[in-house]
Amino acid sequence: MSKELILVGDKVLIDPDAGEGKTDAGLYLPQNVREKEKIQTGRIVKIGPGYPVPDPSVLDQEPWAKASKDKYFPLQAKEGDYCIFLRDQGVEIEFEKNKYLVIPHSAILVLMRDSFHKKFS
Repeated sequence: MSKELILVGDKVLIDPDAGEGKTDAGLYLPQNVREKEKIQTGRIVKIGPGYPVPDPSVLDQEPWAKASKDKYFPLQAKEGDYCIFLRDQGVEIEFEKNKYLVIPHSAILVLMRDSFHKKFS
């Protein structure tokens, strides 16, 4: 039986870097920033559905009426992105013997995404 992590709302699951000065992606973090552990880098493993957006049609219904499907405004971060984020806003979890951080999307400062350009002939 396999388990799956399901992130809610604007939460992002990150596989954090070990804290080296230079990341695999070529980003440098200054020594004073690393010492204070204010920011950290890592790879985004999974994202939540986004920011909940109220459905306007629900506002006219009676409170006991069944609400329509939830709607979400999607997040800018995508799975596989590399990011710099505010470490103090993260919560460390362990899942299947791996350590991750769960952070709100608003704690991400910078995203770095691999771009693949297709040439059309």
